[in-house]
Amino acid sequence: MERRTLGTYGEDRAVEWLTARGYRLVERNWRCARGEVDVIAWHGQTLVFVEVKTRAGTGTGHPFEAITATKTARLRQLVPMWFAAHPETHAAAVRLDAVAVHVAGDRFGVEHLPGIL
Repeated sequence: MERRTLGTYGEDRAVEWLTARGYRLVERNWRCARGEVDVIAWHGQTLVFVEVKTRAGTGTGHPFEAITATKTARLRQLVPMWFAAHPETHAAAVRLDAVAVHVAGDRFGVEHLPGIL
């Protein structure tokens, strides 16, 4: 599977997994000049910004290993930028989560790590 196709496939599975557990999707692939947030969703009164990493096989390591300190710092910067672009949105709480999608042929597994900061 091509890298871009794999990433989209993983994000699709992550959204399905999250919505099956009560998350309400707000937006996917929100972009600004500083970067991108893969998934934004409500979980109760908490607005959750989700970084999704997908891997096919184990040759490149665990998907969570790709979420570096630099990546989390960038995500922290993107949250207030998203709110600035959506001034009508108010949240009781905000959280950054990570979702790992492991793909093996036609099967996949999902791991969710809430509160990565």
